[in-house]
Amino acid sequence: MSVKKLFDLTGKIALVTGGSRGLGLQIAEALGEMGAKLAISARKADELEQARSVLASQHVEALPLVCDVSQPEQVPPMVEKALAHYGRIDILVNNAGATWGVPAEDHPLEAWQKIVNLNLTGTFLVSQAVGKRSMIPNRYGKIINLSSISGLKGNPVGMLKTLAYNTTKGGIMNFTRSLAGEWGEHNITVNAIAPGFFPSKMTYASLKIIGEELIRRTPLARLGDDQDLKGVVVLLASDASRHITGQIISVDGGVSAV
Repeated sequence: MSVKKLFDLTGKIALVTGGSRGLGLQIAEALGEMGAKLAISARKADELEQARSVLASQHVEALPLVCDVSQPEQVPPMVEKALAHYGRIDILVNNAGATWGVPAEDHPLEAWQKIVNLNLTGTFLVSQAVGKRSMIPNRYGKIINLSSISGLKGNPVGMLKTLAYNTTKGGIMNFTRSLAGEWGEHNITVNAIAPGFFPSKMTYASLKIIGEELIRRTPLARLGDDQDLKGVVVLLASDASRHITGQIISVDGGVSAV
């Protein structure tokens, strides 16, 4: 098989949660450009329609699915709609997530539970539903979880205070390793991407305060841009990564290396 063929996603079906904007939409664009047909989920129908329109302008088919993955009862119907439309799901990108910045001693329980339910439990619920209904029966699957370099260690002193976010992103890393070990027998690979700071709606407020300091601490001396996740996502979604599983790949300009 040629190298080009290994990276080709023509005929593959991908579900991207949180796929209506930001990193999720960038990921959807990359998978679509390489030939995949898409289902994208998010909480807001209007943002999903905007994303569908953007992808259509790039000649990428995308099925919009309104779903809050932090709500357990909403996940199975979302997955069933994707399967009813496409017949199977080959690639799952668990991207939906949120953060909350507050000192640990003042962290509201409600906010803690919101972040855990979305970032960690939502990833589990969608993976379980897709695995059970499609990937395990078909003996094929590529699961890509979005973690963060914030899950690798605590935040530097004087920087952000995001205890719940960091905790869930660390949990995603071991979720990835554990599921990779369990589902390898079904020919399913499970890997995670740990981005550094990328400009987005979620990071806008933080970057206004600490953006210059983050760049100063980054070996490549810049933040991530709208192209920097696309290559690694295609790698992990394609047969080029068929012998890679249980791994966490940092895309952070070298921050986690120093």
